[in-house]
Amino acid sequence: MNRVIKKTISNVCALKIPRKSFCTEVVKTAGQVSNEHEKKQATISNNLPQYDVAIVGGGMVGMALACFLASTPLTKQLSVAIIDSNPALGSGLCIKKDDPPDPRVSTITPTSISFLQDAGAWKYVEQNRHAYFDKMQVWDYTGMGYAKYGARDVNKEYLGCVAENKVLHSALLSCIKDSDFKKTIYPLKLTSMTLNPSSMSMVDESVASRESSAQGSSAKLQLSDGSSIYAKLVVGADGGKSRVRELGGFKTTGWNYSQNAIICTVEHASENRCAWQRFLPSGPIALLPVGDNFSNIVWTMNPPESDNRKSITEEAFLKDINSALDYGYGLHPSSSLSGNRDILSWFKMNQTSSADEFFEIPPKVVRLASQRMVFPLSLRHANSYASKRVVLIGDAAHTVHPLAGQGVNLGFGDAFSLSKIIAEGIALGTDIGEVNLLKKYEAERKPANITMMAILETFQKAYSIDFGPFNFLRAAAFSGANYISPLKRSIISYASGEQKLPLFL
Repeated sequence: MNRVIKKTISNVCALKIPRKSFCTEVVKTAGQVSNEHEKKQATISNNLPQYDVAIVGGGMVGMALACFLASTPLTKQLSVAIIDSNPALGSGLCIKKDDPPDPRVSTITPTSISFLQDAGAWKYVEQNRHAYFDKMQVWDYTGMGYAKYGARDVNKEYLGCVAENKVLHSALLSCIKDSDFKKTIYPLKLTSMTLNPSSMSMVDESVASRESSAQGSSAKLQLSDGSSIYAKLVVGADGGKSRVRELGGFKTTGWNYSQNAIICTVEHASENRCAWQRFLPSGPIALLPVGDNFSNIVWTMNPPESDNRKSITEEAFLKDINSALDYGYGLHPSSSLSGNRDILSWFKMNQTSSADEFFEIPPKVVRLASQRMVFPLSLRHANSYASKRVVLIGDAAHTVHPLAGQGVNLGFGDAFSLSKIIAEGIALGTDIGEVNLLKKYEAERKPANITMMAILETFQKAYSIDFGPFNFLRAAAFSGANYISPLKRSIISYASGEQKLPLFL
């Protein structure tokens, strides 16, 4: 275990850690913006719109930033451009409760839920299908150990909520649409970015002076229809293949895993209320409740296995899932419920176990309710999050292994932090595109993000090793997490989005 942790730390050091249904219709056509307020804005010589903030990427993290800005008194008066060619922004997104769940889901932590509640977006999520869960069971294929976590362990109502990405996205869009926030949505792509636009020749020298000053304090963004806009601050929220990151010259560190994740929606005979995760030799499999009798599968495996399981019959695939979540690969961990003492019973000592702590078998999957989707896994981290006039959030700044479902929560944390830093800059009368201000955001978020990445990388490495003594140490870690109450509470709190580090760090 120590060797794995040391290797992980050395890898992470390379990342340079510092000291009821509703429809949303936002825009009309690809060449027409959603609001008319830009007609009233200050413009440059050739009538190019000038914005305070341009958010490139209108996905969940980009729209969350817009919601946070719209809900904060100091930032709600900012003029904001949202640039994204996603048809969901261009043609509107309609969600029908009778449709089967989409396989693309996110597990939202209590901290992220609190952010979205304060911004006024969470109420829209609750109008559609979602699933709170208050317990989680984690175990591995050796049968030597398991851990069960409950919301009651930390005096919370729930450990998290699973919702389809389209539900989260629509909720954020609806929140923005229903506000009086000065936003303009451009259903286009960013093609180029100039951080120090050159002055243009003018007839009126006084106008030229003012416009040159405006240009010097803005970035110029050229869009895919040939139009351009200016913005004091450009936010790259455009995902793992970020165009803003590329144009801004941000370097990254990372690697590709030799693993794919296969995701899909499945159905049970009864409702699932628990989040389950089992570590298998080729990678973890997670079974996450998404509401009604549906659950979401996220199964990590090597590429040949994922290609095979995507193409096999539904019957064969369901058999593989139930095997992976039951007796396949190894026995169940033993518990006092069966009258047995597991090999790590010394952790329990004088403690009395409750029924909630006993090992449970996940509910059987009876039907495949969606297509199977496969995507490759990687870890990527921007060496810097901020430069003058440009800042990165979400997957544009960092991508992580999905084994703990933390990716979008890190992004929501970025968006919330950046909104606070922008408000601070306004309160102090600072240019919101100043690098010194944006570096405060980087200093707040980079350590938190890299710490989570290091933990996930340690887990990924630790559970990919099948070796007798190491298996015993891994099982001991499970049992410690299950029966040492302070450690258990610390792990749950950290996974819930609190900044306090787990005791084992």
